[in-house]
Amino acid sequence: MADVFTKSKRSEVMSRIRWRGNKATELEMAKLFRANGITGWRRGRKVKISETGNVKPEGGKTRIIRPDFIFSKSKVAVFVDGDFWHGHPTRAKIPKTRRAWWLAKIEGNKSRDRMQNRLLRKNGWRVVRIWGHELERKHVPKALRKLRAAGLGDF
Repeated sequence: MADVFTKSKRSEVMSRIRWRGNKATELEMAKLFRANGITGWRRGRKVKISETGNVKPEGGKTRIIRPDFIFSKSKVAVFVDGDFWHGHPTRAKIPKTRRAWWLAKIEGNKSRDRMQNRLLRKNGWRVVRIWGHELERKHVPKALRKLRAAGLGDF
């Protein structure tokens, strides 16, 4: 099916979509934290890390990673991944139009996720990735198990 908007109008519409404050993911995760008494988290904070794994790199490259939530005292980074954008194996439905482009886009997101996980772990962080559908009521226990396994308390 052809797009109903012109190329310039589609660009304008897409430019208004923001990466932060997604009610289906980040805000639902914050509600989950509050409902279960999980404290000490901050949303949207930067984590500056070394690519070599040294705490204070000398002349080495540093990278900025912005997890959805961080627990800086316990060094836990929590990401809430949308099923489509991060390529959930059974829930991501790839569009039939421009299929190769979408596959490359989603594979790029997955590759970036793996790189961020590796760098954070190398720098002493624990990484928790929660799928968007795990914030639905029937899947919340699985999300809570992941958080518990990362050492975020007894809830």
